[in-house]
Amino acid sequence: MNPDSIICICGAGTMGSGIAQAAASSGFYTILYELNDTVLEKAKISIEKNLQSLVEKRKITGNAKEETLNNLRFTNNLHDCLGDVIIEAIIEKAEAKIALFNQLAEINHSETVFASNTSSLSITQIATGVKNPERVIGMHFFNPATIMKLVEVVKTDLTNEQTTKIIIELAKQMNKTPVLCKDSPGFIVNRVARPFYIESLRLIEEELIDLAKIDSLMESTGFKMGPFKLMDLIGNDINYAVSCSVYEQMKKPDRLRPSEIQKQKVETGQLGKKTGKGYYDYNA
Repeated sequence: MNPDSIICICGAGTMGSGIAQAAASSGFYTILYELNDTVLEKAKISIEKNLQSLVEKRKITGNAKEETLNNLRFTNNLHDCLGDVIIEAIIEKAEAKIALFNQLAEINHSETVFASNTSSLSITQIATGVKNPERVIGMHFFNPATIMKLVEVVKTDLTNEQTTKIIIELAKQMNKTPVLCKDSPGFIVNRVARPFYIESLRLIEEELIDLAKIDSLMESTGFKMGPFKLMDLIGNDINYAVSCSVYEQMKKPDRLRPSEIQKQKVETGQLGKKTGKGYYDYNA
């Protein structure tokens, strides 16, 4: 992609702000849009703290920090979302993503690429609801987006070659490792990972072992984090939503049935690190 290309991220939550920081750090002028002013301000503070931490660890220079911040624009005005690539990281509801893309299609140029950071929703479903579906694609980052190298590039039967090429090139310019896949339930990683989480939850449901031991055992075999620590990091609401989505799209096989334990965590607001409590208590 042209270094002068403008990247617009919609949604300033954990993923959206992380993607925005990664894009801006790579030299792209980056617009971060969020309707909620509180969330937007939190994202700004978080990005500044992350960059300062990198300076203190001598991973980047002070000048690099300032350049990244200068590349960022924060806005709550949808009409500011004018870019060459728009990446949405909003609520995991297809209808909301479709509506957003259609609104932005009205104000952007005809070659603007619309990429969804959805974890598991059908990119085909989103694309078919959007004008010019050939320029809709999945660009799935992993948390934390500033550190994790993998990006799943998810194309549909409607996605044209130019759109695919642009997103693969953008991922590489952001120092990521793009992996191209066709649209399917859970894409690659979340489909492979479902048994990792669900079977761990089954063991807890059956009272065969406690969760801390499962995490310890998995980490001793080489996993950087056990399933429960990882679910708390990702967010139990997000992880549960992905499990439900894959379960539905795969026609409800019993092996992928979402756990009642995780459902209860979501219903009681125990979402993990972001709320201070999940499978572990982070306020203790």
